[in-house]
Amino acid sequence: MDFNKLIARVKGILLTPKTEWPVIAGETTTVADLYKGYIVWLAAIPPIFTFLLVARWAPGFAVTQLVLQYALSLALIYVVALIIDALAPTFGGTKDKVQALKTIAYAITASWVAGIAAIVPLIGWLIAIAAAIYRIYLLYLALPHTMKSPPDRPGGYTAVVVIIAIVAGFLVGAIVGAVAGGGMFMRGSS
Repeated sequence: MDFNKLIARVKGILLTPKTEWPVIAGETTTVADLYKGYIVWLAAIPPIFTFLLVARWAPGFAVTQLVLQYALSLALIYVVALIIDALAPTFGGTKDKVQALKTIAYAITASWVAGIAAIVPLIGWLIAIAAAIYRIYLLYLALPHTMKSPPDRPGGYTAVVVIIAIVAGFLVGAIVGAVAGGGMFMRGSS
């Protein structure tokens, strides 16, 4: 794993996305390489920092939440990539599962990095909101490059992907809450 390359990509996507997206679109990679070289590392940030916050008052719950949040976020990235890929023709784009995975993996970078702020509850929420807005902007910039969406179509494409991703995110949150919270309840009743 080349952490210098990972850090350079994070800086590029966050600080100069307009020039980074064409570079990303032109890169040849695989789903496995995207996961091994980028997604598994950055997707771990929010669960780890949430764990550090929650572990102070509920260590068993925090471990369950950490594992579930991480595993489901890895799966959710792939599901959203499949959605981006499936929607491409609807918005004049080209279907390509790897490009779709690149799109969501790099667009969500802002939220993953902002996960560091989860350790500070109130400020963390404000930073998470700002990162979510920036993530939408990154997705909007990506679609013409990665999915070959015509210049007049990324707004609608972005909106549909965001709505579907929000619904999927709420489902993941509900699963984590139900399983982790239910587990905490069961431990408390013993």
